[in-house]
Amino acid sequence: MAVLQQIRVKLGVFISVVIAIALLSFIIDPNTLASVSSSMSKKNDVGEINGKSISYMDFQSDVETFTTVHQIITGSTAQNEQQQTQIRNAAWQSLVDKYLFIENAKAAGIKVGNAELVELTSGNMLSPVVANDPIFADENGAFSASKLLDLVNAASAEGGEQAKAYWNYIQNTVRTQQFYAKYGSLFAQSNFVTPLQKSNAVEANNVTSNVEFVMLPYNYAKDTTITVSSKEIKNYYKAHKDNYKQTASRDIEYVMFEVVPSEADVTAANEAIAAVYDEFVATDNMKSFLLKNSERSLSSYWYKAGELKTISEDVENFVANAKAGQVSEVINTDDTFYAVKVLDVKKIADDMNVRYYPLADGELTDEALAELRKAEPMQMTQSYIIPGFEVLFTAKPNTPEVIATQYGKFAAEVVSFGEAVEKKQVAILEKSSIPSKETFNTYYSKANTLATAAAGSYENYTKAVAEQGLVSQPLTRMAEGTNTIGGVDNAREISRWAFDNKVGNVSNIITVNNNYFYVVALTGIHKEGYAPINEVAAGINSTLYAEKRNAKKVAEVAEKIEGLDNLAAVAEALETTVSTKEGLSFASAQSFDPKFAGAVAGAEEGALVGPVEGSMGVYVFTVNARETGSFFTEEDAETRFAQIAQYSSQMVVPVMMQDADVKDNRARFF
Repeated sequence: MAVLQQIRVKLGVFISVVIAIALLSFIIDPNTLASVSSSMSKKNDVGEINGKSISYMDFQSDVETFTTVHQIITGSTAQNEQQQTQIRNAAWQSLVDKYLFIENAKAAGIKVGNAELVELTSGNMLSPVVANDPIFADENGAFSASKLLDLVNAASAEGGEQAKAYWNYIQNTVRTQQFYAKYGSLFAQSNFVTPLQKSNAVEANNVTSNVEFVMLPYNYAKDTTITVSSKEIKNYYKAHKDNYKQTASRDIEYVMFEVVPSEADVTAANEAIAAVYDEFVATDNMKSFLLKNSERSLSSYWYKAGELKTISEDVENFVANAKAGQVSEVINTDDTFYAVKVLDVKKIADDMNVRYYPLADGELTDEALAELRKAEPMQMTQSYIIPGFEVLFTAKPNTPEVIATQYGKFAAEVVSFGEAVEKKQVAILEKSSIPSKETFNTYYSKANTLATAAAGSYENYTKAVAEQGLVSQPLTRMAEGTNTIGGVDNAREISRWAFDNKVGNVSNIITVNNNYFYVVALTGIHKEGYAPINEVAAGINSTLYAEKRNAKKVAEVAEKIEGLDNLAAVAEALETTVSTKEGLSFASAQSFDPKFAGAVAGAEEGALVGPVEGSMGVYVFTVNARETGSFFTEEDAETRFAQIAQYSSQMVVPVMMQDADVKDNRARFF
């Protein structure tokens, strides 16, 4: 009974907790518990900055803010993949600034006060962030204080959420940039270059040497008398451990099945273009015809010689020699079929200077014409132009027109044209060979056969690859979030799979871009931190072997030339010849053996020097003459030091991030 009582006492708290959890499971939905547990997991953190964990929800909130800012700036609610990436990068950088850079700047004694912020956003010391913002520009592009006031008023008004978001963005950006400006100034002013440093730089770059030397290259054949012990490898690893710091990565092998059109698909495309070819030749409504029958719509672009090569060399050759109204035969380029009709031939300028003015009511009134004539001309090309203004390339100069565009109606006139060259307007009927459903099923079946045979096992995978005559491609050190694999973009799902699995696992079919099927095997895991010694031992062995080989070669040369006092005798003893190098300077280290160039720069003129261990071999040399030029000036030295300082300033934030061990895990989510 006494033993039972002791058990009751010792386990009482534990039993109480177990009972409490059991009772909670009746009260709280299991999905809620799972959600809470998941939210507490580090896996749901987008990253860590200066000890601050950044949750996915917090980061996404910042992304939404920057998305709103992007919409205000561009006037568009749609963003492509590249723009979304830029928005996420901006949101991440703002967090790095907030939790790391600004904190470090404050620790250095830098402050940006509220009164200062007011002056920067609306006072006498206006920030370039505000002054150069197009939203605050008037009709002539100059900063308008009234437009800034309009935004501030809108941000304070009811329902002005977008204006408030943008005004907050402006203030945060101005404040952050002021911290950067002050910290940069502090950093730059502390980077002092002494007169001695300048004079040494001038001397080092102006002094050149004329050298005679002999060089015995290292023997790159394996020397079996040189050994490297495991103890030496361990000692080197310990002494240079920071050189082996690594980010997390994975090693994979994969088989990729690319869905390409079959012969039947190519034939179908050829038959499809043949079926509408006669109508293409005869149609009077080319725009409507191409919209209905072609993968390429009618373009108002005027092509000059060479510009159609990007579509097809054969298309370019036909158009180059064709006259208006001529139509090509069907052209087959890489299983894409084209028929081309030259619609018009004219001499058209590459560029033009255009004045334009928006018309509120769509009418070219005398008042609108007067405003048009006040406008500054803008250079436009066919690639850099307001959509709808293309018609001006064939307009008469200084003749106002009303042009309807997707942005409204404009009054516009050409002020001047660039040099005119012959150009052609063409209609292109295009039909690609598209894989049919049967073709997709064929390739999917091949991928499925491999995945089924592998059954999730690397051993089965390698056996199936050999039996099915496939090629397994290796990819080592794949970083988390890798998006391009085997030359195929948007393949991030493969990286996600690899980082969520164990060595030896094989994936099911991973589909990329709807026309690539991957079967992937995970062959290696490299965790974040220091690379294990077994992974880097081979490289260390090579380094230590090279050091011992070089030292042995130096000792052999020293023994052979002992007592010799001239280079000719040295060359004879080493069974080689004397070479010469004129104009060798310390700066030549970048284009010559750096160890040799350094030794020459510090050698006494006329003395026999060596043996010297170089990067490519062992040297014995004599400096016959030195010359001091004046081509590298003190101004050149100042420019070089300024470049070094600028590079150093650019490394401030990356060094801060490294020191704070910033972790960026966005690749897990995006």
